[in-house]
Amino acid sequence: MSTQDLPVGRPRVAIAHDYLTQRGGAERVVLALHRAFPDATIHTTLYDPAGTYPEFRDARVVVSPINRIGALRRDHRAALPLLPYAVSHLPVDADVVVVSSSGWAHGVPTTGLKLVYCHAPARWLYQADAYLGDEAGRSAKARALGLLSGWLRRWDRRAAASADRYLANSTVVRGRIAAAYGIDAQVLAPPYGIDPADPQEAVASLADWADEGYLLLVSRLLPYKNVDVAVDAVRDLPERLVVVGAGPLEARLRAEAPDNVRIVSGLTDAELRWTYAHAGTLLAPSLEDFGLTPLEAAAFGVPTLALHAGGYLDTVDESVNGTFFEEPTVPAVRAAVVAARERVWDEAAIRAHAEHFSEARFHERIRAEVDNLLSVS
Repeated sequence: MSTQDLPVGRPRVAIAHDYLTQRGGAERVVLALHRAFPDATIHTTLYDPAGTYPEFRDARVVVSPINRIGALRRDHRAALPLLPYAVSHLPVDADVVVVSSSGWAHGVPTTGLKLVYCHAPARWLYQADAYLGDEAGRSAKARALGLLSGWLRRWDRRAAASADRYLANSTVVRGRIAAAYGIDAQVLAPPYGIDPADPQEAVASLADWADEGYLLLVSRLLPYKNVDVAVDAVRDLPERLVVVGAGPLEARLRAEAPDNVRIVSGLTDAELRWTYAHAGTLLAPSLEDFGLTPLEAAAFGVPTLALHAGGYLDTVDESVNGTFFEEPTVPAVRAAVVAARERVWDEAAIRAHAEHFSEARFHERIRAEVDNLLSVS
């Protein structure tokens, strides 16, 4: 019997997520989970309705005690040392809680079963240098995490052990889960979560670039995303680069960007769809746990130039929707951009590639995982 065929209210499925304070791939996955289980309450440590996707306003969202601190809602990174406390005070009463976790939510206490969908073991514990970038070893946050890292790792591993089943969003994350926790997780790719058939709204600041296309980079502006590398790589090239994103490096990137780079932030979904639709090629230079943006681009028939590592290995097929460069350096990215000038792409094949990662397929698999967990409990 499917969860959808059971009597109303049974089983009770809930959703947990680290924090809903931004617009990113993990938050899109939470929305996809909520569409799979529309009656589920979402539990999270911090919730900033203005900072994340507006669709969360249609859900019932339960928050932890630290949500009362406005400064933490505006900057969740400042809350990192407090998040074990916050998660521990976020009890979930449900038959199954589906946990979307990249570091903390897997620790939620629950009365029922726990299915963890892991985007990555906590980067600030297991990839601290890459996560902190220039801050590593110098900032107050970096020093605090260094002092607390031993205790945080012990808490994190206990939290992982509390799960009844683990899923990984990519092959590379499956390996990291095994290394961090000794857990063999199955891979379930997330959906790309953007529909080209939905309405589009032009971005006024990009209108004069729309007809001839541009390189597009969609990313949070964090050190490990290598956005600065991409900006420097196109400097003095005829190609134009649009960067969509916000984050701590935004002011610096805007100040240093050449005339052929434009940075836009705060786009609506309709504007983001327009931006993808008018792009010529997606540029993806970061080390990602899952390569989501190449799939979003592929839904519009747009190919990708990606770093040959991480989650992009699961979502970029060099025979169909993209090519790789070997390292996130200015020369490597520049060479890939120049070489791509000669490539002719099959847009229909690119769109077909994206359909292998559709939300319908994700819903079918995640519901089956919940059913299987209940059947053996």
